[in-house]
Amino acid sequence: MSEGLIRLRDYLTLWQLTEDGEPFHTHSSWLQRVCYDNRPAMLKIALSAEERRGSQLMMLWDGRGAARVLRQGGDAILLEYLSGEQSLVKMAMENQDDQATCIICQVVNQLHSQPIAPYAELVSLSERFKSLSLAAEELGGVFSQAESVAARLFAQPQDITILHGDIHHGNILDAGERGWLAIDPKGLLGERGFDFANIFCNPRADIATSAQRFFRRLEIVTETANIERNRLLAWIISWSTLSAAWFIEEGGNPETPLAVAQLALRELGDSDF
Repeated sequence: MSEGLIRLRDYLTLWQLTEDGEPFHTHSSWLQRVCYDNRPAMLKIALSAEERRGSQLMMLWDGRGAARVLRQGGDAILLEYLSGEQSLVKMAMENQDDQATCIICQVVNQLHSQPIAPYAELVSLSERFKSLSLAAEELGGVFSQAESVAARLFAQPQDITILHGDIHHGNILDAGERGWLAIDPKGLLGERGFDFANIFCNPRADIATSAQRFFRRLEIVTETANIERNRLLAWIISWSTLSAAWFIEEGGNPETPLAVAQLALRELGDSDF
């Protein structure tokens, strides 16, 4: 039995939880649906520093724009189970992409509106972008273009806040009467525009790479998030190529984020931001 699964079992006993599903794991955590005080909940054991930062951030947000933390201790966190029937992924795939995009922006706006409390373990965006610099050195081309764009963003940062760090359609869930709430943050610190860029790479390749969808999303995010259009384009370029660099590092296919980056590069052109 893996150490993560053993820790899961330990917290089932410690917090007197009743199993309500089979345990499962991702590359960075073990999870299991449980019952806590006669209410559904999700038990999560962090396997990485990034996941532990995310758990601390969930506690800091305290249910405002994010799932509520019911218990926390060590590498474990117990979250309210978000059981609403709607899905932003499904909405985006069923001609409700405008609505889904607005919902994501509204949730992120709420997260960003909260004060920056003392929080020593946040990771800076410049640290997050190391893979883009390596890709620019090794591959050049669009990665070099994007690194130049990212460098300009970092040289004159704006609207610094605590960032979720992994905003996409699957990380904002329907919480019924509580609305839409975020899960699985990464705990970053930097310019708020970063958190909106990943919307454009999701939830599926055909949606993300559609020029019509891209420009419609650009219009909606610019207005709903109150971000200057060219600066948003710069963050889309930077994030998309960073994502592509990660895909390459892991032996995956970078085609979708590179296609999104090209859409943004062509639209930004030689414009200033």
